[in-house]
Amino acid sequence: MIDPRVYSICEEYGVVIVDGRSYPGIRETRAVVTLDRILSAKGEDHFRLVLSTVAETENNQGYIDKHLLWAVSDLVETYRVLIEANPSEWLVCFDRAPVGELQVVAKGLRHQRFALVGMLAERVVRRFGPNAGQGDLFDDRRAA
Repeated sequence: MIDPRVYSICEEYGVVIVDGRSYPGIRETRAVVTLDRILSAKGEDHFRLVLSTVAETENNQGYIDKHLLWAVSDLVETYRVLIEANPSEWLVCFDRAPVGELQVVAKGLRHQRFALVGMLAERVVRRFGPNAGQGDLFDDRRAA
């Protein structure tokens, strides 16, 4: 039985849960069991941060699958203090990450969730880590 809060909170964030046999579109997911597990294991505040991260950033709404949800959940758990101190910057960081492209890269790997966590964590550390203000001259992602 899926916790009814999953449906109501998803609706609040504009995420539509579709049938498991359907291919989800923009802002849609069929990962209802994953959502329920995250809510049950981590609590409502954590769940809301995960949904906020995927739903309130333009670059993450394309394919909200179980791997992305668990990856974001892992990152929210790891960087909770950072998120609470800089919620807007957290969302900007995710908005600038090419999440869809990273999902495609991870798709070919055995442990998609963990590959995605690593690739996204690298982006977070570059934005918020100790050398965040110091750009890498040879980085293809440097600002013009």
